[in-house]
Amino acid sequence: MTDTATTPRLDYHGYSTERLMQLERLSVDLHAAGLEATLLDLVEIRASQLNGCAFCIDMHSKSAKLHGERELRLYALPAWRESPLFTDRERAALAWTEALTRIDDSGVPDEPFEQARSQFSESELVDLTLVISVINAWNRLNVAFRPVPGSLDVHLGLSAAGLR
Repeated sequence: MTDTATTPRLDYHGYSTERLMQLERLSVDLHAAGLEATLLDLVEIRASQLNGCAFCIDMHSKSAKLHGERELRLYALPAWRESPLFTDRERAALAWTEALTRIDDSGVPDEPFEQARSQFSESELVDLTLVISVINAWNRLNVAFRPVPGSLDVHLGLSAAGLR
């Protein structure tokens, strides 16, 4: 029996390199667009939790730590609704993240949209929606091909987070 947690299916980085670079450039561009780095980390971790993407949970938890995020908030993230540790803006972003990540036959409900709209400008809301869309794309690549969590830490500068 193979240990799926440590056995990648395919190192996809060697294929469709130009398209992957475009997705990476979009990720970098969105992170530079003005939304708070820690908010984006929370959004990316939460979507990755919902999608079961160990690689992205690992990566974005380390990124969050490097951006100054408190570990307690990372531990509380799956229960953000019940936790007093998150701001109204973060709660709106997390609700929007969950609504877009868990789209079903009924579509995206009005409540998380209105909540997000009350906390973000229209431009910010579009950027946030793009961030959520992109992390969901990365999640699907990584869940499909199973890269080893932490395998790109040195390349991405995440070793400095001190999390192993």
